[in-house]
Amino acid sequence: MLKKLNSSNFETEINSNTTLVDFYADWCGPCKMIAPFIEEIANERNDITVGKVNVDEDTVLAIKYNIVSIPTLIIFKDGKEKSRIVGFRPKEAILSEL
Repeated sequence: MLKKLNSSNFETEINSNTTLVDFYADWCGPCKMIAPFIEEIANERNDITVGKVNVDEDTVLAIKYNIVSIPTLIIFKDGKEKSRIVGFRPKEAILSEL
């Protein structure tokens, strides 16, 4: 299940288990291209949490995690950043990071 993340629930979610977070914006073309992959991963992988952060709605998180290009995908493990993918990538490349 894909979760909408924001400043109020972010820390709880990334500390729960391995978490894939998509930092995006509604106006971003590459974000729209990668969105179906993120939804598929959320539906296929019950062993991880998958969430999205709209950088226009939650600038605090975007600044905290130094999001300078979107889409940016960050994989958290035990609340710590494990890896980061910046820009469009095929689904297989995202899965290989998990």
